[in-house]
Amino acid sequence: MKQVYIETFGCQMNKADTEHMLGLLDEIDYKHTENIEEANLVLFNTCTIRETANHKFYSQLGIVGKMKKQRCRDGVTPSLLLGVGGCAAQDKKEWLIKNFPYVDIVFGTNNIQNLPELVKKAESGKKVCEIEEELPYELPELPVIRQTKVSAWVNVILGCNFNCTYCIVPSVRGREKSRKPEDILKEVERLAEEGFKEVTLLGQNVTAYGYDLSSNYSKEKATFGHIPDDPEYSLAKLIRYVHDVDGIERIRFLTGHPFHVTDELIDTVAELPKACEYFHIPMQSGDNTVLKRMARVYTVEKYKEMVEKIRNKMPSRGVLQYAHAAITSDFIVGFPGETEEQFLNTVKIVKEIGFDGCNTAAYSPRPDTPSATWDKQIPEEEKNARLRYLNSVVNEVVGIKNKDLLDTIQEVLVEGTSKRNENNLSGRTRGNTIVNFDPTMAGFKPAIVGTLVNIKITKVKRWALDGEVVGN
Repeated sequence: MKQVYIETFGCQMNKADTEHMLGLLDEIDYKHTENIEEANLVLFNTCTIRETANHKFYSQLGIVGKMKKQRCRDGVTPSLLLGVGGCAAQDKKEWLIKNFPYVDIVFGTNNIQNLPELVKKAESGKKVCEIEEELPYELPELPVIRQTKVSAWVNVILGCNFNCTYCIVPSVRGREKSRKPEDILKEVERLAEEGFKEVTLLGQNVTAYGYDLSSNYSKEKATFGHIPDDPEYSLAKLIRYVHDVDGIERIRFLTGHPFHVTDELIDTVAELPKACEYFHIPMQSGDNTVLKRMARVYTVEKYKEMVEKIRNKMPSRGVLQYAHAAITSDFIVGFPGETEEQFLNTVKIVKEIGFDGCNTAAYSPRPDTPSATWDKQIPEEEKNARLRYLNSVVNEVVGIKNKDLLDTIQEVLVEGTSKRNENNLSGRTRGNTIVNFDPTMAGFKPAIVGTLVNIKITKVKRWALDGEVVGN
């Protein structure tokens, strides 16, 4: 039996791609192993969006390269094939081949479906490099081996049509292409049959789902964030479609662009019981001048208007639920030319909106993006100082938001054993906050993984909550 070890870097899209790689390789008798020493094939599913993920990948690639050479010298069986896929492969194929001659397979984000064929070629002794610049006209339905048991990722749209000046996604993931709703529904129905309780609809710009399938869609206008008039397909319509699947208890979506958070979408999440009141909508900056230079096509005022609509529509959901929808965001500090005042506008908006969580990063120039060559690049020391300050503010804001949850009763979907205490279980609220609890307290039977339980929040921490079971 042949075994494959896959190390995944980057976002949820990459993690979902890894599950498809495992499904494809299973068809040619490669079984997943978490022990790299047992592997016949090592794959790196890479990220070029995040600098830290990029550095870690190159470090790991060198380590595995040495391991491969050692096996060859020692005549060790199994011999080792080494492959690189994902965004870094899509972006840097020639550089990878030149600088890492021990890599056997290089493949991109647009041709994962060809992985079994590429591996077979490598097994015969050939060096393989296959990169497709565009996604297939018809998106293939790929086999998948899930790495989770309760909540599953479901890709619904690939690529992005925006041209944010700091972002390389359009280059490595291509332009937006939506899956057909009937194919998505079949996948969700299979997940329900397998016992999954939650699905997260995924896309680089998931809130644009379906527009490219609509008859009045314009490719020319889409580059500027165009929304077709009365589209036949949309994320809101897809959520309604998925909502009817028996067995699925919760629906989430990641990651959206503020431009495409429509009234229809907000109303749908507010109306449907299975749709979680959770919006992860990256803002990136709290200053209009910086947003314009980022080409984000919205203003601070427009973003605040969106937040107000969400919170007005979802002030509460039933007796057990906390009194607002959870809204999280992403922010970049130290964008080229960002002044101290503009940075402080970001700090101000984090406090003013009161986000339930924020992913933050210091600006990192990505190759082949406009902003990478601009003047007025911020020194690393200054970027890091701004990042530390913003993180301290985010931690303060999130701490205040979590304190509001103390003594409330939250509906929690149990996902498994707590990472902090193997005797406890862990799950997430509808607002995506982690809750750890002892399932045996108060005489209750141990909660079963995959069930919804009511948890009273007894202790608040910065990024997680503690609680006790009060009923199912």
